Amino acid sequence: MPKLTIDGNEYEVAAGRTILQAIDDLGLLMNGVDIPHYCWHPKLTIDGSCRLCQVEIEGMPKLQIACNTPVSDGMKVHTQTERVQKARRGVMELLLINHPLDCPICDQAGECKLQDYAFEYGVAGARTREPRRPAKKSVDLGPTILFDQERCILCRRCVRFCREISHTGELGVFNRGDESLLETFPGIPLDNPYSMNVADICPVGALTTKDFRFKIRVWFTDDVESVCNQCARGCNIVASRSNNKIYRFVPRRNDAVNDTWMCDHGRMSYKLNAQGRISSARVDQKPVSSAFAAARAGELVRAARASGGRVVGVASPFSSNEELEAFRDFLAELGAGAARFAVPHGDSDEILIEAEKAPNAAGCRALGMQESSDSLGHAELAIVLGHTTHAAAFADVRRVILVDSHESALSARADVVLPARTFLEESGHFTNVDGVVQRFNPVVEPNFEALSEREALDEIRKAAAAPPASET
Repeated sequence: MPKLTIDGNEYEVAAGRTILQAIDDLGLLMNGVDIPHYCWHPKLTIDGSCRLCQVEIEGMPKLQIACNTPVSDGMKVHTQTERVQKARRGVMELLLINHPLDCPICDQAGECKLQDYAFEYGVAGARTREPRRPAKKSVDLGPTILFDQERCILCRRCVRFCREISHTGELGVFNRGDESLLETFPGIPLDNPYSMNVADICPVGALTTKDFRFKIRVWFTDDVESVCNQCARGCNIVASRSNNKIYRFVPRRNDAVNDTWMCDHGRMSYKLNAQGRISSARVDQKPVSSAFAAARAGELVRAARASGGRVVGVASPFSSNEELEAFRDFLAELGAGAARFAVPHGDSDEILIEAEKAPNAAGCRALGMQESSDSLGHAELAIVLGHTTHAAAFADVRRVILVDSHESALSARADVVLPARTFLEESGHFTNVDGVVQRFNPVVEPNFEALSEREALDEIRKAAAAPPASET
């Protein structure tokens, strides 16, 4: 492996990589080795247009751009010399010539690389006296994105994304020289299943999502690492929250799962957490306390076992591995056999979107559960997690205990309903379509009494071993 020396520190790097790629592979880029950059992105082709990543290489008379200079064995790179600092100041001055002083009103403030680099590497003030070039403001590019053209620094990340990742090619740079402008092609809106990623990779405030624009300043939020639950891919995400409210999902880099992208549907799914929730326990469709509902569920379990009637378990591919394991063990105690589960399906593509519209079908299979959408047949009692199995499958089931987070046709038919937490309200693990086990963390707290599915099952188990209780 080639040996690369950066600012006096020697590293072994992969052959055939450029300087920036090699440093990124080591996890050191802007995390020990400071080479500012705009146009380079680890998952896009090399553009080399911004010139901010210039470094000094021993044996080369001129500065070189780190994004497009291949590493060679014994190469010695300097990132902090006066020549490099002067070049960075020059690039920043050029980029800021036409950039408006929008920071107080720009939605990118607080996570803007132009702000950060202007502070770290820029000059104190502009030397130009000419007015800034006029450009369009708040341009509607499509269903999800607004464009402030005067802020664009023409890094072309968004152009390359639409050509190389979404393969839709809606964006391009038109005209030449200082007349160059980013635009959509005539009559073609920016409208593809991954369009909102262009806002993530825009290093300035030129491209912003309509959903998050002007909602909240990012410094009022804190971020929690989680996993998207809208399909079997399990894209890694960051959930931004403030005052127990989720404001957005953005993709989190995981080269083994989703690179640095996520689909627009998954991104907008944070809104589903609060919609149509089961906010109260119910017995015979009447609101009761969770303790009373658990006690009634325990009575139904005891009665089913005493009668020798058939007890079945129905799992959910939206449940965590921990909850599925607890469910499997509970059913084994009851002698109910393996649980079954059903997986909703939908459209898929060759980028990220999977046909299985649930995050943990692989976890269900790994725990020996059986996939089926058929009728459950005659049974005395069904204990159910979630509602991916259609209510019609329970036609011949006498009693149903449901632990679920959202209302459905099944919750309207169940004898006992216990409100459950969603994956955004607890911790656990999902197993994705490739067998990768991924952790998710609690982001918010429900504003009503709700248990995790594992806690609800524990309460039912305890109640099944206790004498009957009455509502007080």
